[in-house]
Amino acid sequence: MEFQKDDLTEAKRQIDSTLHKLRETVKTLEAKENTGRYKPQITLAKRRIRAFEIANCLIEKELGHQKTHSDLPG
Repeated sequence: MEFQKDDLTEAKRQIDSTLHKLRETVKTLEAKENTGRYKPQITLAKRRIRAFEIANCLIEKELGHQKTHSDLPG
């Protein structure tokens, strides 16, 4: 499947925003007194963070791949 550079850039921007929010959520939940109560939410947020980090890495790789191929002559 082919993606336009603009689509990939926007997807990365949205993922970065979501990552920021998820990281703040984890900080907030871990700062609460009874963290055991929030363990499932913390685990879920951390798993989502990891998934979005992987997605970001793949987007960056694809953007680099597109740049490399666009720099080739003819």
